[in-house]
Amino acid sequence: MFKEIQLNDFHNATCCFAYEFFGCHKISACEYIFRVWAPHAESVCLIGEFNGWSENAAKMKRLSDNESFEVTVNAKLGDTYKFCITTYDGRKLYKADPYAFSSDLPNSTASKITELPIEANRSSGTALNRPINIYEVNLMSWKREKDNSYYTFDKLKRTLVPYVKRMGYTHVEFMPLTEFPYDGSWGYQVTGYFSVTSRLGTAKDFMSLVDAFHENGIKVILDWVPAHFPKDGWGLYEFDGQPLYESPLWDRMELTGWGTRRFDFGRREVDNFLLSSASFLLKVFNIDGLRVDAVASMLYLDYDKREGDWTPNILGDNRNLEAINFLKKLNSEIKKQFPDALMIAEESTTFPNVTKPVTEGGLGFDYKWNMGWMNDILFYCRQDPYFRSYHHDKVTFSLVYAFSERYILPLSHDEVVHVKGSVLNKMPGSYEDKFAGERALLGYMYAHPGKKLNFMGYEIAQFKEWDYLSSIEFGLRKFEKHRQTSVFVKALNLFYRENKPLYEIDDSWRGFEWLVVDDKTNNVLAFTRYDIDGQSITAIINFSGIDLFGYGIGIAEGKYRVVFNTDAKRFGGDGKISKKIYKTIKKLSHGKENSIIIDIPKLTCIYLKKEN
Repeated sequence: MFKEIQLNDFHNATCCFAYEFFGCHKISACEYIFRVWAPHAESVCLIGEFNGWSENAAKMKRLSDNESFEVTVNAKLGDTYKFCITTYDGRKLYKADPYAFSSDLPNSTASKITELPIEANRSSGTALNRPINIYEVNLMSWKREKDNSYYTFDKLKRTLVPYVKRMGYTHVEFMPLTEFPYDGSWGYQVTGYFSVTSRLGTAKDFMSLVDAFHENGIKVILDWVPAHFPKDGWGLYEFDGQPLYESPLWDRMELTGWGTRRFDFGRREVDNFLLSSASFLLKVFNIDGLRVDAVASMLYLDYDKREGDWTPNILGDNRNLEAINFLKKLNSEIKKQFPDALMIAEESTTFPNVTKPVTEGGLGFDYKWNMGWMNDILFYCRQDPYFRSYHHDKVTFSLVYAFSERYILPLSHDEVVHVKGSVLNKMPGSYEDKFAGERALLGYMYAHPGKKLNFMGYEIAQFKEWDYLSSIEFGLRKFEKHRQTSVFVKALNLFYRENKPLYEIDDSWRGFEWLVVDDKTNNVLAFTRYDIDGQSITAIINFSGIDLFGYGIGIAEGKYRVVFNTDAKRFGGDGKISKKIYKTIKKLSHGKENSIIIDIPKLTCIYLKKEN
């Protein structure tokens, strides 16, 4: 009866634990039961090390749904296996287990019998009014051994964890670790939605890494890819000889630009497969959140398509209604099971209410990446300061919509590849100006409303673009400017964590006030951030290439202390700011009755704190 209930839930209800039924499960000391969903198959056999890969030794029997198959065999941990699927037209397909907990990559494309770690107690989540400062990492290229082989999960536990803690980050985000065959996809073309990549160790090793981060007060976010999957013949692609996990409709089947297949959203078994994957990662590995990749490609029927290559929905527009409903279901179910889990959308369009609760008509995410801010500020920073006055709107426009969603400001891996240049190398000017430009950008970013995310390598001011085949160039820290940049990033991270005005009210005008918004001639911005108690931090940024002397800024009456300054000598700056306290004078400026008069070095961000 229990088996019938599980099958019924898989086909007819919302099911987040399909991995407890399908796949490979131990039932006695040496017996394992295998189950697979293959509704279009004529027959299915289990082949593996335990039966000499014989296609006649372990024929699987149909279950009562007439779509699923099972068999029990004698086997042992570490044995590899596949399903041999015979199609109705006589073809034989050799498929990895969609629900496998481990794979044999890169040795083979087979699945592997493995033992999962014992589930730990969940760590507490991150409240929305707490600091979130994320260090985005590709674990295959953060650091490598001298022979260029990967650091293992165990080695990363001993090196990456203390580094992230020492640098002052609150969260770490791993680029996808669910199994993938091609390194050049960076993990975004997934073939194993329930298996952590075997390149770096076992499932237990990965859980130990997550536990180590938690023991050091750092939350863990994992990139998760429910939008599409690759067309490897041994994977999900036309799994039983016909479209199964992908949509069978001609205009919804493929993401042609990526050469991948779209999932068939709205098909309950496929939705349950994906829901179960998300639940599995959160439950078994105690992950604190998921960053959902490529949400825009899920939301629109015409994503990456030309006119005539797509069909409107039943309402006559371009929204993928089934995918929208899936995302709502995903966030609702995850919040029901894991109320403290962070759900983050990488979504690059103006689709409304991404972070609004499902009960209020939204998609239900906690945060959305602010791709518009990212594109605008990086475009601005690439301009020579002499010409930045023509693009001043690029640094102010984000406040037009900054509170329409709960945002994360990302300077992600996508911005430091494909000849886009590293963060440092995007900056124009002299050698020294490049470093000053990066410091000014980060000072502006950390004061701007929204949580923060930065990709590895920026904190040492790497000149070279990210290369997934090699390590970050940590050796650069032997050079003074790079070492000082690392000191600067650590100090900025800690300052952000310790000052509530920079993070407590990120989604409302209550936490933000413009002081100088329209001085495009001087490339100056000034604004004040407030916390719940009314305490404030004022940020002043000179994005120009010249020092400004005696600059007047209208501000509330009082006395202001310089509490952070990107031009400080210990950060690699010139140390031009010697004055520590500024008192307002009775002078009308920027609509305020009182002003401070301040010198602002070029390419510098200054934080002022009002004293009681």
